[in-house]
Amino acid sequence: MSSRNFEGNRSNFPGKPSDNVNVVVNATKQENNQETDNDTKTVKVLPEVTALRATNIRKTSISMPSKLNEMDDLRIDRQNGTASKFTREESETSSSVTFSNSGSTPNGSPLGSETEEEANDEELAKVPLQAPPRRKGRIVSSSVSEKMGNDATELSGVQSATSTITSVNSISSLLKEKLQLSLPQALRSSARRQNADYRLKAFVGILFLCIVFLVGFAHIYYTQHVLQRAYFDKFRFNKNERVMRVYSSTGAEIVAARLGEGIPPNTGVYPCLPHHLRQDSVCLEWLQQTRLYLAETKREGMHCYHVTWQSLSPYYNPKDCFDWSSKRGHWYGAGQIQNMAYPLERGRLELSPFITGDVRKHSFGNVLKRYFLNSKGATILVDPETPLYVSINANRTTDFCLQAKHDAFAYINHLTPLPQLNYTICATDNMKSLHSSMAEKSLWDGLKPEELHAVHSLLSEPVWQISPINEAAIYNYTEDVIALGFLRQGHVLLSEEWQPSPGDFVLDEERFPSMEETINIIHRRGFRIVFSIQPFISTESINFKDAVANRLLISERGSDPRIPALTRYKQSNSAGVLDITNNKTLPWLQTKLESLIMKYHVDSFYLDLGTAQDMPHYYKCEEPLTNPDHYKTIFTRSILGTIPVIGVSSAISRPRAPVFVSLPPFPSSWKAITTVIPTVLTYGMIGYPFIMPGAVGGDVALPMSDNNPDNDFEVDLPDKELYTRWLQLSTFLPVIRFTHLPSKYSDESVLEIAKRLTTLRQKTVTPLLKKYANETLNTGLPIIRPLWMLDPADPACHVVVDEFSVGEELIVAPVLYSGSRQREVYLPAGVWRDGIDGSLRKGSRWIHNYRVAEDKVAYFVKMPDNTRF
Repeated sequence: MSSRNFEGNRSNFPGKPSDNVNVVVNATKQENNQETDNDTKTVKVLPEVTALRATNIRKTSISMPSKLNEMDDLRIDRQNGTASKFTREESETSSSVTFSNSGSTPNGSPLGSETEEEANDEELAKVPLQAPPRRKGRIVSSSVSEKMGNDATELSGVQSATSTITSVNSISSLLKEKLQLSLPQALRSSARRQNADYRLKAFVGILFLCIVFLVGFAHIYYTQHVLQRAYFDKFRFNKNERVMRVYSSTGAEIVAARLGEGIPPNTGVYPCLPHHLRQDSVCLEWLQQTRLYLAETKREGMHCYHVTWQSLSPYYNPKDCFDWSSKRGHWYGAGQIQNMAYPLERGRLELSPFITGDVRKHSFGNVLKRYFLNSKGATILVDPETPLYVSINANRTTDFCLQAKHDAFAYINHLTPLPQLNYTICATDNMKSLHSSMAEKSLWDGLKPEELHAVHSLLSEPVWQISPINEAAIYNYTEDVIALGFLRQGHVLLSEEWQPSPGDFVLDEERFPSMEETINIIHRRGFRIVFSIQPFISTESINFKDAVANRLLISERGSDPRIPALTRYKQSNSAGVLDITNNKTLPWLQTKLESLIMKYHVDSFYLDLGTAQDMPHYYKCEEPLTNPDHYKTIFTRSILGTIPVIGVSSAISRPRAPVFVSLPPFPSSWKAITTVIPTVLTYGMIGYPFIMPGAVGGDVALPMSDNNPDNDFEVDLPDKELYTRWLQLSTFLPVIRFTHLPSKYSDESVLEIAKRLTTLRQKTVTPLLKKYANETLNTGLPIIRPLWMLDPADPACHVVVDEFSVGEELIVAPVLYSGSRQREVYLPAGVWRDGIDGSLRKGSRWIHNYRVAEDKVAYFVKMPDNTRF
């Protein structure tokens, strides 16, 4: 019990103030002594003090309410049936007592200054961070007042003398205490209110963000899932956002595209009118812009979706863009493009017409097909009548875009007034099975025995490409081949220089006065003679006047049809082009070629057709062509019916066997050799299994005469190391073609390497080439295959660009960089025998820093599955 309670109630004690103070002090001391001695001593206390202590026990406790005593008084009064009433005098007395107890006395009583402050300090130390209890004057009850009796009267004189001073000091002390207590509490209350405001604002902000997120999520979910209607199985299309998604049977997304790019915003989409509907198709129309047809077919365990856009405005060209980011897998197909990216998504191409050309000047190469394959199991096949434009990763995107667009050259002849974009997407779970099902089969149908023999002869015998300067050049070249002793005779391919001018279709009698006899000698040596012919008629040709008179040439659009349209091709700066769509042209050409066969015993022809970019810009055929590339298709089919052909220089559709399709000309450089493998793989995958690579060492300038009497030749030979590495690569390709003989190098090592490679080709490679050529005639799969055809589930096989396989039994990894004596090699699943040292190697892994000497080529032969180390 603190002295503070006694002080607050000292007015209840009778006697002098000093006596009362002594009583209180003595009582306090006795109480402290009693607590110290553990209640072993008995202390005599005044009855009033005892009663006061009993009633003030609760007030000394900080944890109890301060007005609990008043509640006890009320409770006693209620039991007696009366309420406590105080007179005006009692209230005044109580008030004066309260003031006198709240502050220090004028004399600086030690009880008020030390005892009270020490008690307060002790209480605050016991209860940290809690405001000190507020001192209040207690109301003196009437019973206590009566007990005081005359003592209070006696004290009145003393109290009146000091009342003024005491009141002023008490008010001052009370104001100080109020300020000391109220300011921190006000500051703390203000801080608490500010913290509460901050917490409320933060809560409101978080709640607002949550609402925004939920609304945005709901919008996206609604847009992408609710509006993304399942028009067909595994096919979703959002007509408002024009987003298409195609899924596999397992639910994996394999194709994502944005359709109708360029449609003006806020253009409404509606169902088509009844007379525009097609059977089994969904039809949607964007008013005055375009019309979309969607259809589905199922075949051989896969789903195919047909997309057709019809433009309704001359200002809108239908355009669809596919997401070609890395998460969508890898893409293959099309043909040769600039820089020959493999896979295709690694390249970049601005929007360009999908027509053949020279990649040194144009976007695409000499062989194309509107076919694209995805490693996740999807294909895109564009209709051949679509005026197709293509872009890859243009404008810093990862998009592959298809657009239908009319122009003044590539697509000048229109099947419809406005462009239409028509393509098909097929999807399944396995890219190899999908590609196999899409490949053109039954290539053997209608194949004659002599044609099959021609295929096998090209696979097993070299092609000798000669620039016929004169008879001696041809004669000596064949003699040098025989002198090698290890190479078979094969086919002697004479380039177009055998004519005086392109389009003459007769031998130059000044340079070849006795060509009949020379060809007979060559035949007796075991060679076959192949002449290169072109559809281009030079203005200097003896046949140009006749062709113009009979209107056999392509005319110029917008002018007199009797005026031929002229172009440039190779050495001809001015030439017309035979109009193969004219019914008179083919008989005229057949007559010329049959005359050559009869007179010189020519075995076959090689069609040097040029590309679409070699056509006259304002061409006009008698039968309109929807695509300038269709010209070469019609020309090849027309010639094949009557004239033997072994190869073509350009194509957009696979010619019948035994016709081989040539790779484009490659310069003699290390950069060029790196593009050979991806070009070969791409051509085989898009449907050209029988390919004829360029010359070993690159298509450099052919031998030219130095005008000496012995007719020797100055030869611009490729770099020796480049020639050796190129020969190692060509040894495993379907056809090996030479321009420069290995014996022309002064270094004997080149000839030794050529001998070993010839033996390897004859014993190991040729049997495999013939085996898989026969399989190709049944399945349509290529002979030279990418590694993913061996293991389509292996992601590493999807991106290997410098290896290939012959069928499924032999992997080749040639060195393609100058000075390199090692390389990285990847082997698909299985067990493989090393072709260099004969060791067995486990597949599904990389072989790092695999050493390959200059005279060696890395290749691996597949072993049976039960092979053990």
